[in-house]
Amino acid sequence: MPTDHRSFVDVLRGPNPSTSFEFFPPKDDEGEAVLWRTISDLEPLDPTFVSVTYGAGGTSQERTVRITARIAEQTSMRPVGHLTLVAQTKGEIESVLKQYAAAGVDDVLVLRGDPKGGPRAPWEPHPDGMEHAIDLVELAAELGGFCIGVAAFPEGHPDAKSLDHDAEVLVAKANAGAEYAITQLFFRASDYFALVERVRALGCDIPIVPGIMPILNFSQVARMAELSGAELPREVLDQIEPIQDDKDAVRAKGIELATQLCRDLLAGGAPGLHFITLNRSNATREIFEALRADGLV
Repeated sequence: MPTDHRSFVDVLRGPNPSTSFEFFPPKDDEGEAVLWRTISDLEPLDPTFVSVTYGAGGTSQERTVRITARIAEQTSMRPVGHLTLVAQTKGEIESVLKQYAAAGVDDVLVLRGDPKGGPRAPWEPHPDGMEHAIDLVELAAELGGFCIGVAAFPEGHPDAKSLDHDAEVLVAKANAGAEYAITQLFFRASDYFALVERVRALGCDIPIVPGIMPILNFSQVARMAELSGAELPREVLDQIEPIQDDKDAVRAKGIELATQLCRDLLAGGAPGLHFITLNRSNATREIFEALRADGLV
């Protein structure tokens, strides 16, 4: 694994688009076996990095750290460790950062995280914890040795006062030490580019990598979009709703729509693509291969 974390950000700032894959921590050993098969399937695509999220409400922390460390130790891929503030003291959060460092994981994506009641539930910080993602950025920067990433929200964070305020928060995180951002899922390239314009207008050039989730299961993605505050646009619904009871047709259309979204993003200057894999490799590989055939990745 590379030890110079600057080269990671240099890729995001370089002329060629990055590709990265996001996994989530499985709930059991069977799910973990599926995940490792997926990791094995995607490793030959030579991603710039891969990341492993926390479970809902900050759960699965131990498994997340262990899987991230194993990726660092046993694969050629560069792992990014996730970290949230949910239900943790400042001391516990600092301990996780030190666990990552000890495992050779010096790239972290730091997030406030969703409350245990879900993204729409009121945020309640731990009495001995921290309030905002910027606090976590500052802690990781203070400990040193980390390349720090943060979340970005093309349609605004659900708690943001406005889209402009949301952009100001991202810029503040960059000023505190964040070196790149990865967006929440979205379905319109225009929403992504509007976010980039808002951030650039504030004089901030932090690379903002779009997060891509193809619609493979209509009800699942609709639920995730609703919880995260992302809109399923009418132009997407018009293509999916008529076929929503045909799983194969939904999957094919979802991959087609996601592939076109990726083309539009790269054509507009996005620094790369971050695929939310849901621990399955086939759809990601199909999109990747289509983009490679176009000469885009």
